[in-house]
Amino acid sequence: MTKPKETSDSLTHPVVEPAHIVVPERKRTAGDYVALALATCGVGLIPLAPGTWGSAVGVGVYLLLMRGAERGFDSAVARGLDLSPQTFPVVFNTVLLAAILVVSFVGTWAATRSERLLGKKDPGAVVVDEVAGQLVTFLFVPWALGVGPGAWTVFAGFVAFRVFDIWKPYPVRRLEGLGGGLGIIADDLLAGFYAAAAMSLLVTIRLIY
Repeated sequence: MTKPKETSDSLTHPVVEPAHIVVPERKRTAGDYVALALATCGVGLIPLAPGTWGSAVGVGVYLLLMRGAERGFDSAVARGLDLSPQTFPVVFNTVLLAAILVVSFVGTWAATRSERLLGKKDPGAVVVDEVAGQLVTFLFVPWALGVGPGAWTVFAGFVAFRVFDIWKPYPVRRLEGLGGGLGIIADDLLAGFYAAAAMSLLVTIRLIY
């Protein structure tokens, strides 16, 4: 027996994959519910464009990380640590990279478990991959004299990632073949790197001109 493979907001036709056994709710453990919560990020069960909602969560996480890093940086300076504003982008990108690694590793575990629980290959409800990919999109955005990206840059990054995530240029789609949570996460990370390259070029041109 087979079931169609699901992908969030995909423009392509479903790919037929072997069906998984759905774990009945009465047999689910606390760990199963934690995995589902992490994999869906609170928006995965929205029936319309769950991948887009997942990307929006990624943008929200990015903004929260930036705000938290700014407060931490300001606090360190207020306590007498000799830091120039130009060093903040390095600090923030380190925090962002750490967040991407955490979301990717935790998301791989949660997505793998959620596939079994939901009985679908790359279920559309799993959007933690979009969160990870959206964070990658902002990893290489240039900063001007310590000043971070503005609202237009954040919006452009959101749109850029959605384009590459749905388009899936080579070899993004091939990474889905890795299977399990690794395949779910890996293709969105690569789509995020495509979007990051586009954003780096776009912001650099804007800063120059």
